[in-house]
Amino acid sequence: MPDVPITIACGNYDRTRAIRDGRVTVEGCAVTYLPLYPEEIFHRAFKFQEFDVSELSFSSHMRTVSSGTAAYVGVPAFVSRVFRHSGIYIRNGAGIRTPDDLRGKRIGLPEYQITAVVWMRGMLQHEYGVKPSEIHWRSGGQEQPGRHERTPLKPIPGLDLQPIPHDKTLVGMLRDGELDALFTARAPSSFLAGESHIGRLFPETRAAELAYYKKTSLFPIMHLIGIRKTLVEQYPWLPVSVYKAFCEAKALAMADLTDVNALMVTLPFLEAETKETMAAMGADFWRYGVHESMREIEALSQYAYEQGLLDRKVAVEELFAGSTFDISKI
Repeated sequence: MPDVPITIACGNYDRTRAIRDGRVTVEGCAVTYLPLYPEEIFHRAFKFQEFDVSELSFSSHMRTVSSGTAAYVGVPAFVSRVFRHSGIYIRNGAGIRTPDDLRGKRIGLPEYQITAVVWMRGMLQHEYGVKPSEIHWRSGGQEQPGRHERTPLKPIPGLDLQPIPHDKTLVGMLRDGELDALFTARAPSSFLAGESHIGRLFPETRAAELAYYKKTSLFPIMHLIGIRKTLVEQYPWLPVSVYKAFCEAKALAMADLTDVNALMVTLPFLEAETKETMAAMGADFWRYGVHESMREIEALSQYAYEQGLLDRKVAVEELFAGSTFDISKI
């Protein structure tokens, strides 16, 4: 039987590169790997279901599962995990020094539903007591006008969420004093350019994130892998084949972090950085798997429900292909 041709749309990560370059194969499949940025992948996957296997926003996946409209079956290969303290930017002069100071402020975000800001709001509420209803949210394009929510968003009772004018951007509004802060996954161009009006709420980001992990044991999950439902119905073996390939590719990337013969990553103190991270977070700090990541899965589901993004909490069994919960071992 010939291999099943599949497209995989995913970022060009070290932990997936072995699939892209062919060192790791997906059993029974002939892979075309499309290395794209997450924003483009999500837009095309959720609106048009263009890809057989796709990197997915975890919050958007939860929303489609909750509403019964999911076109993809989840696989617990969490290709994107990021602590999000670094994604809270403030306008210098807006009187914001601590999380408490965000109450009553105008905060811009690209979309209310993106996973990064779900985590940021969850952290603010559960760690600092600042609820989403205490903030004036403004959504729209960060660098270009005209961005909208990728999946339909119903009005959320008690929440002030409004789109910015169609001809404006979040970066421009923060610069002009029309916003007080930004919650975003992508660093604003104004911050990268070193403009004086913008800074981070947590300037000592690494220390804040390590303290958060030590307290909560949460390494926030951003993205998972999804397989088109119609393909899984046709090839029930596909989820495990895809999951095994992503796990193998990640294992190769992790090995590269400790190879000091010739550094595989452009970072002079790679070995020391890796050892320090393992000391703080464990040897398998970038965990795949449902059981291994249950704390983060349950936390994100709780946050999305509390923030009005889900009409009901989704069970973990609804989010992932059942065959990926317990992989056979030799």
